[in-house]
Amino acid sequence: MQSQSIARNTLASLHSMVRYSSQIPGRKVFFFISDGFLVDDRNGNLRDWMRRIADASARAGVVIYTLDAQGLRTSNADASTGVAFDPAGRLSSVNNGEISAMQSPLYTLAGETGGRALVNTNSLNRAVVGALKETSLYYLLAWKPESAMGRSSLKYQRIEVSVRDRPDLRVIVRRGFYNSQPPPEASGEVEKKKKKKVEATDASAPAPQSKLERELFNAMRAPVPRAGLPTSLALNYVNTADGGAILTTSVELDRATLTFERGEKEQADFDLFGVILDDRGKVAYGFKQQMTVTSDPATPAERQRVMYSYQARLTPGLYQVRVGTRDTRNGRIGSAMQWIEIPNFKRGQLSMSSIFLGERSSDARPGEVKTDETPGGVLLSIDRRFSRTSWIRFMTFVYNASASGAARPDVALQIQLFRDDQPVFTAPLSKLTTEGFADTTRIPYAAELALASFPTGRYVLQVTAIDRAAKTSASQRTSFVIQ
Repeated sequence: MQSQSIARNTLASLHSMVRYSSQIPGRKVFFFISDGFLVDDRNGNLRDWMRRIADASARAGVVIYTLDAQGLRTSNADASTGVAFDPAGRLSSVNNGEISAMQSPLYTLAGETGGRALVNTNSLNRAVVGALKETSLYYLLAWKPESAMGRSSLKYQRIEVSVRDRPDLRVIVRRGFYNSQPPPEASGEVEKKKKKKVEATDASAPAPQSKLERELFNAMRAPVPRAGLPTSLALNYVNTADGGAILTTSVELDRATLTFERGEKEQADFDLFGVILDDRGKVAYGFKQQMTVTSDPATPAERQRVMYSYQARLTPGLYQVRVGTRDTRNGRIGSAMQWIEIPNFKRGQLSMSSIFLGERSSDARPGEVKTDETPGGVLLSIDRRFSRTSWIRFMTFVYNASASGAARPDVALQIQLFRDDQPVFTAPLSKLTTEGFADTTRIPYAAELALASFPTGRYVLQVTAIDRAAKTSASQRTSFVIQ
């Protein structure tokens, strides 16, 4: 009975997770790792839970791959088991039956949702890579039932798909769903306990005052960012003179998605809420702002950006920043969330600030890097999406480089570009210029890289500072997209 209760709680959690994932657009792949469990139809409703998971997966676009946590299993006894000689093979038969029974739910969950059961293997990496490759290529089938399928009563429907005249091929497809939305709460105490726990958590949270605040509060708390009003978020920190840190939270909205009121001057309004949470989930800082955006025909469109910045002084540690936005006129809501870790600058170790990114439109020669040049200012990029025909401008600060006496710090910088965890560009080492800086404990470094030779996609920029005198190094990374 205890094992059935544990299995029921596990399946209830998986069911809840699948339902939450429906807020994420597109097709999703879940990996359910378990050592298996027995299904007792007389003392539990585990099969009903598995059907609910299959139905929720179909509605949320989820494919589940199950992995046996015990890896390669065998029913035969070996020298390490210390069992008696079994010439009739009865013990082996019993063990084999137990293994099959324990793995049966893994086959059911995967088969009902269009995935595979990855069992009897110790090669986890190969299994996961194979699953991701398999799910990247698929056919989308649509069908309409000829009848109402008895919508008056809840019934689990079966689906069978085959390739005509090809009995040697097997189609991996979702095999079942309910003909109508099943009750959201299963007939078990697990869901009731979860509901009570959520209510208790909500009661302890700070209650928003107005309807607007409630809407933005719910958007910020949502497990998946809201996309009704596209909102970009960038977090950057720098060191202060006393060894502290200032975090700049930058928010940008897509101007084209705002509703402008016609008049002498086109005008749009939106509300912005934000919180900075520490590693215990406590609010370190909060901010809110009502902003008005006007259209100026004399200003180039690329310069008419909708941006907001908020600065906060933080102690070292891990933080989460959440923001919510709402268009005042049409009520569309957007949100964004990011994590950031603030280092301890007071230790005196070689360290770096965040990498600030910007874009400069110009004729770019493939693979060219220009260092410490400032041919005109560029705006900070918040969404970090860049055109292939442009230059990516980046800047960082190097802190606590060693210096002895009159000798100035000897620091070299290396620029690397990664795609899919593989380096695609590495620039030669360049010496960090310290001339003209009275305070060599914080030295700025700026450079730009032509993007013309790189295909579109997601990249990671890594800047590494090497203190050749102290034989130490520090690095920072940031991701961006070439489009």
